Amino acid sequence: MMRGPFEESSVSKEDVPTAIVLFGHGSRVEDANEGVRTLARQIEEAGPYRHVRGAFLELGQPDLAGAVDEAVHAGFQRVIVIPFFLTMGVHLRRDLPNLVAPLKKKHPDVAIELGQSLEGHPLMASMILGRIQEVVEELKTAR
Repeated sequence: MMRGPFEESSVSKEDVPTAIVLFGHGSRVEDANEGVRTLARQIEEAGPYRHVRGAFLELGQPDLAGAVDEAVHAGFQRVIVIPFFLTMGVHLRRDLPNLVAPLKKKHPDVAIELGQSLEGHPLMASMILGRIQEVVEELKTAR
């Protein structure tokens, strides 16, 4: 089950060095994996976090363990994993918690926290409407 950023954490609620892992499914199409890495770089450039990395469930590198290990070795005391998935399917309900549990044991002094999937985000409908509008505009200019 996903939980808030400080529940059951051994790290205090005060500001601590925080790394972000954007966790995607992964693809045999390397351009798709690179898209996740590019988004991670954009998030890093746009926000207050100086360490944002992409990671993958399968078919892409690094995997979640590799990304968390990199953050820990860089000195971060908290890692927030943001699932780059549209819905709370089996990968987020079963696989992600099963991947995180041994990482928490391996790094007991680091808070490893899980965010929500994109499902239910208040801007999702707006983003889809934006994509629809792009097609409508393309159809207008194609005439």
